[in-house]
Amino acid sequence: MRISGINIPNKRLPYALAILYGIGVPLGKTLCRDAKIDPTKKADELTPTEEAALRRALEVLTLEGDLKREVAQNIKRLKDIGAYRGVRHQRHLPTRGQRTKTNSRTVRGNVRKTMGSGRRKVEKT
Repeated sequence: MRISGINIPNKRLPYALAILYGIGVPLGKTLCRDAKIDPTKKADELTPTEEAALRRALEVLTLEGDLKREVAQNIKRLKDIGAYRGVRHQRHLPTRGQRTKTNSRTVRGNVRKTMGSGRRKVEKT
């Protein structure tokens, strides 16, 4: 099954829908409930009517490329107006108040500037 150009894997529906950008497992469960589909069904077990109901439920949401574009535009707007959050995005630092002395490795790109243990590695001859 393909939805918005993405192949949906053959997993239970809430987990299979989580492949799409913008849908997590809780929203996948809600979509199944709204479309009146059993959430324990796998993606390949859907009937054409269930598949159509799921597509109708997904049409309402902003997903994949549109959502990514919208997020990028929001970040660009913050940068353009010079907001604090925009400046933090420009400098590749955490934007939501986390400390940066430690624990901001993922945003900064896993930079390790400390010396380590101080012991030199023994060369094997």
